Amino acid sequence: MQTDKQVKLKIDKISLSFGGVSALVDVSLDIRDKEILAIIGPNGAGKTALLNCINGFYKPQKGEIYFDGQRITRMRPDKLAKLGIARTFQNIELYTHLSTQDNLMAARHVLMKHNFIAGSLYLGWAQKEEIEHRQIVEEIFDFLEIAPIRKRVVGLLPYGMRKRVELARALALEPKVLLLDEPMAGMNMEEKEDIARFIIDVFEGQGASYPDTPVLRDGIRSIILVEHDMGVVMDIADRIIVLDFGRKIAEGTPAEIGTNPEVIKAYLGKEK
Repeated sequence: MQTDKQVKLKIDKISLSFGGVSALVDVSLDIRDKEILAIIGPNGAGKTALLNCINGFYKPQKGEIYFDGQRITRMRPDKLAKLGIARTFQNIELYTHLSTQDNLMAARHVLMKHNFIAGSLYLGWAQKEEIEHRQIVEEIFDFLEIAPIRKRVVGLLPYGMRKRVELARALALEPKVLLLDEPMAGMNMEEKEDIARFIIDVFEGQGASYPDTPVLRDGIRSIILVEHDMGVVMDIADRIIVLDFGRKIAEGTPAEIGTNPEVIKAYLGKEK
């Protein structure tokens, strides 16, 4: 296994409980630069709880989390978004009464430099900045092939298209680390193939195709993927972490995880 990549995000022995129920128990892992890390496990294993700790929705009772060497364990989600951590959700969390375009512009808000007064009066430099942000949003529309629905109200879109809009909103934050919580849940095979292609493309970067949008032009530094579709996980993940009852039971390449007896017993099926 390759281990010489720089660590982007480090989780050091975090534990999280709700009352007497332990969601995570002494979980440690590293997310490295330029890799797709998949987190798998049965329902209730602690996968979403782990993502919620990373982006500040939950505060672990024990342990620490570091991003680019900076301690972020109890930092607010909005501060983490500004640092470069964005996510999608297992249950879609969009502004359902707003258009696709407005949802993406809302995500861009944390990256805007003009203040409330300048924005309200639409002064020259505030106007110029908004135009620049709208250009980036247009490139994300083009990349995810959703330009025709830019003016559509999100709540009226089909489920698979709403999942794509949620990915677009996460990309609009221009993250260094992207957390994907079951981005393909509830999709048909064609929709899954599209999302898998988009994930790989945004990870690798598109070069000159999207000159105004660094996250598309240069690619995302690291992706953490929680997904139940093992075919997808085995195809696109560089490394896999396995959780069971809130504990890490295995870590390795897809080939190593696919033949690990403990993983087979806990998640992939009974050991033959």
